[in-house]
Amino acid sequence: MRAVDLIMKKRDGGELSREEIAFLVSGYVDGSLPEYQVSAWLMSVFFRGMNPRETADLTELMLRSGDVMDLSGIPGPFVDKHSTGGVGDKVSLILAPIAAACGVKVPMMSGRALGHTGGTLDKLESIPGYRTNLSPAEFRDFLRADGYAMTGQTARVVPADKKLYALRDVTATVESVPLITASILSKKVAEGAESLVFDVKCGPGAFMKTFPDARRLAESLVDTGKAMGKRIVGVITDMTEPLGLKVGNFLEVEESLDCLTGKGPADLMEVTYRLAAWMLVAAGKAKGVEEALRLCEAAVAEGRAMELFRRNVRTQGGDLAKMDALYGKLRSPHSFELRAPASGFVTAIDAYRIGLAGVYLGVGRNTTADPVYPDVGFVFERKVGDSVTAGDLVARVYGKDEASLAAARPLVEEALTVGPAAPAPRKLVLEELAAL
Repeated sequence: MRAVDLIMKKRDGGELSREEIAFLVSGYVDGSLPEYQVSAWLMSVFFRGMNPRETADLTELMLRSGDVMDLSGIPGPFVDKHSTGGVGDKVSLILAPIAAACGVKVPMMSGRALGHTGGTLDKLESIPGYRTNLSPAEFRDFLRADGYAMTGQTARVVPADKKLYALRDVTATVESVPLITASILSKKVAEGAESLVFDVKCGPGAFMKTFPDARRLAESLVDTGKAMGKRIVGVITDMTEPLGLKVGNFLEVEESLDCLTGKGPADLMEVTYRLAAWMLVAAGKAKGVEEALRLCEAAVAEGRAMELFRRNVRTQGGDLAKMDALYGKLRSPHSFELRAPASGFVTAIDAYRIGLAGVYLGVGRNTTADPVYPDVGFVFERKVGDSVTAGDLVARVYGKDEASLAAARPLVEEALTVGPAAPAPRKLVLEELAAL
């Protein structure tokens, strides 16, 4: 078998067998194939695509390139949720204890902020003492004890994805739907989940900017997961403006606490409840979404979800007393206020510009080596559709230093649009696809 023949085959629109895909993946991981040939194959996939069977084979082969979490002996069902990334998206922090309080085991392997999108691990680690670098044994123990556990990807989990993603990043093939699908699914299946719910964000603040692109990715995730024998749900949600009222690492922990007391912003609560409900349906804990929504709402109203959140913080090394003491107080001394430039209605708060501004402020990072800060970000006083008078406070913006504020300010000001008429209400859940 020669790499050049496989490159030609895919270039000409052919379908690669499992053995042929294995030859390319294993050859790249073990160093027997040069980067230039794997780059050529990635580009041929970018233009020619892959069918669900090919994508499932690629996912499975990437998954088997490293360790797979063994959850045997722990009673399930195991369900996880994955977001394709957004601004102010702290849903995982809220959803995991809600689902666990309803009897679902949630083994969650999350990522860090990169570019304009936030990272669940950075948010959790803004809680003093909270650990996300769990050993496999700790992950199992914490999952058994609390019903959910939050960890990061280790070097031994899906090493093929690390190498292939780095190559995709420098060969302009990141946006390939089959390659995105294999990257996401290989990591999620490696954590031991039997069912998966995907939150595919759509809009300016999302990786997929348009609905057709978001739908293609959602369909690919659902079809490929189904081909791998998993129960899969794909939910396409809007990411036009930041989700909720707070953007930042500890700021989003604060808002998560608000949601777990039932007092979170309406948009964030709607998206969180919907995704959590689908997790219950996928796990067989509810017959339909409406029943599942009632169960999720009861878990919050009765305090069971908050109890599990606080238990998990303690289990993973977090200091509850310090977390509580920092609530509403952990703010950088470097800040400015965004005020309405005219009277009327807020017609836009561009999530993408807010996300980019957040990188300057210290919320996110340009490279994996960049530090992030717990006390920076945005606290919004107005959302899209709210009426304002010229000079009204729209948001408080916190940065790591004065230079970061100066760099972020133009983007923040450009993100806000005020018009004479209220915009039409935005639909948050755009479409739902299920293979259960």
